[in-house]
Amino acid sequence: MRNLYFLSISCLLLIASCTQKTTYQWKSLEVKMSAYNSVKAQTDHQPNIAAWGDTLKPGMKSIAVSRDLIALGLKYNTKVRIAGLSGIYLVKDKMNARYKNRIDIYMGTDVERAKEWGQKIVNIKYAIEELENDSTRN
Repeated sequence: MRNLYFLSISCLLLIASCTQKTTYQWKSLEVKMSAYNSVKAQTDHQPNIAAWGDTLKPGMKSIAVSRDLIALGLKYNTKVRIAGLSGIYLVKDKMNARYKNRIDIYMGTDVERAKEWGQKIVNIKYAIEELENDSTRN
């Protein structure tokens, strides 16, 4: 019984010494930004379901990205800061392949608000994850 106790403690210490911390490198990019809604006229027969399967709900800080931006690191669940807006948005949706260098901010079902938003050129910063192994840090 005593050996099992020491083995358990040893395993926990080993696991704790190998933990990884996530840090981010923030990259900047200038993009064209518009707004979209989860309504059938703008999407498909399931307007609340995003490209990666997430259920979109009004109030979410979510964006859709053009597919060329995915190759730059703006992949699913990437954290994005948009100049002039507060908070962090998450990449939850993909835009049609015809769009380039573009993001759409999600505005729930408020179509009028999205129309008022229009199109803008904005600067964004997006987080690229970098894993650090604590046991290799000095």
